[in-house]
Amino acid sequence: MALAADPVTIVPDQLTLPQELVLMLLNEESGYFRQVRGWNLHCAIVGAAMAELSLIGRIDTDMESLKLLDATPTGHPALDPILEAIAAEPVEHNAQYWVERLNWQAESLIDVALERLVQMSILEHHDGDFWTLARTGYRADGYEDTAQGTASEFVRTRIARVIFEEEIPDPRDVIIIALINACDVLRFIFQLDEESEHRIELVCKMDLIGRAISDAVTQNLTSPLVRRVHLNRSIPTVKLSRLPFNRNLREGNLPALIANLVEQYGPIFRLNPPFQESMTVLAGPEVNRWAQREGRLFLTSTKYLDGLKNVYGAHGIIPALDSADHFRMRKAMQPSLSKGRLDEQLDTLYRHLRAHMAEWSVGQTFSAKTMSRLATNAQVSPLLAGVDSQDLIEDVIGFKERALNTRVAKILPSFLLGTPGMRRRAKSIDELIARIQRSHTPAQRVGQPRDIVDDLLSLHANEPQLLPESSLRFSLSTPLLASMYLGDGLGFGMYAMLSQPDLHQRIREEAEALFGDGDPDPEDLAGPGADVTRRFVMETLRMYPVVPASLRNVMNSCVVEDFELPIGSRVLVAQTATHYMDEAFPDPHTFDIDRYLPGREEHRSTSYAPFGLGTHTCLGHRWVEVQMAIDLLMIAYYFRLELSPPDAKLRISPFPSLTPSDNLKFKVVEQLHELPG
Repeated sequence: MALAADPVTIVPDQLTLPQELVLMLLNEESGYFRQVRGWNLHCAIVGAAMAELSLIGRIDTDMESLKLLDATPTGHPALDPILEAIAAEPVEHNAQYWVERLNWQAESLIDVALERLVQMSILEHHDGDFWTLARTGYRADGYEDTAQGTASEFVRTRIARVIFEEEIPDPRDVIIIALINACDVLRFIFQLDEESEHRIELVCKMDLIGRAISDAVTQNLTSPLVRRVHLNRSIPTVKLSRLPFNRNLREGNLPALIANLVEQYGPIFRLNPPFQESMTVLAGPEVNRWAQREGRLFLTSTKYLDGLKNVYGAHGIIPALDSADHFRMRKAMQPSLSKGRLDEQLDTLYRHLRAHMAEWSVGQTFSAKTMSRLATNAQVSPLLAGVDSQDLIEDVIGFKERALNTRVAKILPSFLLGTPGMRRRAKSIDELIARIQRSHTPAQRVGQPRDIVDDLLSLHANEPQLLPESSLRFSLSTPLLASMYLGDGLGFGMYAMLSQPDLHQRIREEAEALFGDGDPDPEDLAGPGADVTRRFVMETLRMYPVVPASLRNVMNSCVVEDFELPIGSRVLVAQTATHYMDEAFPDPHTFDIDRYLPGREEHRSTSYAPFGLGTHTCLGHRWVEVQMAIDLLMIAYYFRLELSPPDAKLRISPFPSLTPSDNLKFKVVEQLHELPG
């Protein structure tokens, strides 16, 4: 029999075994969970749910079978599906059978556990699917313990007492030790010696469910068989001779092009472009879910960005970092790129955009790309870096684009980065860095709101190995490159607005209401008064994602959509190809802001991915959405623009990121309101 325990009712604030397992597996240094093999983790999490059912008297086990004692639902979303499945089976089976049989439910159990831990303020969720422990006291009242600390500390202390102090374990302690041991991570949590390992072995034998989990992991026979089937499948190769006839390629619409190729070749296919390294393209809803949840375990961005690091003389840049270093860098930069920081500085944002628009004159015609990038940089540069860089930003962006095209995408020969024009642009970067550093001395920062440069310089001073001086040239110039990505997003938004008069009018009506009697505050912008513009921005980002895909290298071999990706292979995760797939967004080529209304909410999945997926999700994506909405509203309020010529069609330049082509132009036709002096 399993360890005896009186049946109990689940206390609302009491941790369940699946939640305790998740907490013990969290590696706070990296913000993610210890790298447990999928089968092992799934067996452990299902076993945790079954063990919880045993502790509350719903099931019991003996050497031969698992018995249903009470089929009454518990009301707990992680437990009732397991209980229901056991109750529906007319034949009794042993615990190992059920651990393996219910393995497919593990991911949903993990999601429920994480969601509940966040609701209980035990975990905090961060963009990119990172988690950290909330720094609030946790009272273990459900266990008649008056100690206070974090929930993770509470569980860890219990386990340590059993292992190292030979405290008599209760059934819950036995089970959680067996679960963690099955995942083979106890040695990473505690320093174990031969005596403690022997103690763990003895404890794990005290409960049949814990033993069943270990058996399910070690005696699993199906995984190798399935893997051999995967290995026999050959990845299809795209016939490049057919691509020039694809309309989406001619228009530069890379996401739509890849969506077309998925229809023909499936979600995994190979491209062999001339004079370049072969790459495997991954695209589709299932690929996106895999990339979000598991991509960090198998893919790395380090190798393919070596060329970019060398150009800037850097040693470790955030796009090329993985694991704990990447998480530490994100945590250092996150506050300055948050929506909350932008909300605090809306008045400054309004002021800088108005000052820039004051330079526009009726009758002027601008390149869409230049107009939107300069408008964005007029706001971003002082907010993020405390400087005016309008005279330098085009050189800074131009150098970065050329570096990406020559050293990363490799669609241009390397010597084009060393032309006289590029050398001049490189000097502009040095001038920008000097300007930023002069503006960030202690005396200059007195009374100034903290910006991302302050955070980066502080990180360099405190952790010079994580952010060495050699990387400052890249790191300090990178925030201003938001003018490139955010600016191009604004350019696409302006085109979408000017080419659709009905939507343009609705945005103008919102702008009149929001800005007519003064500037809106954050609550106004988040409320119903800006609903059309917010949904308009979301649809713009769907149809014209500035960063449509991510290059990676495989660091651990893996199987995706029934194909094996070997170590070292180069992959293109085309996360926005789903934006043009009917199964995710019906009639995907139609600009439809109603996709995001309650009842449809087509963006509520990983198929909507304009800011990337997983650990490299854009840090400032909420800032981007708010600033794009503000800029469109203010432009619509103060000016009437039109396309030049009025029937101009959008063409996209796809490399190194999606940008409006140089021939798209906007004309200032009328000034609707006076700009404050």
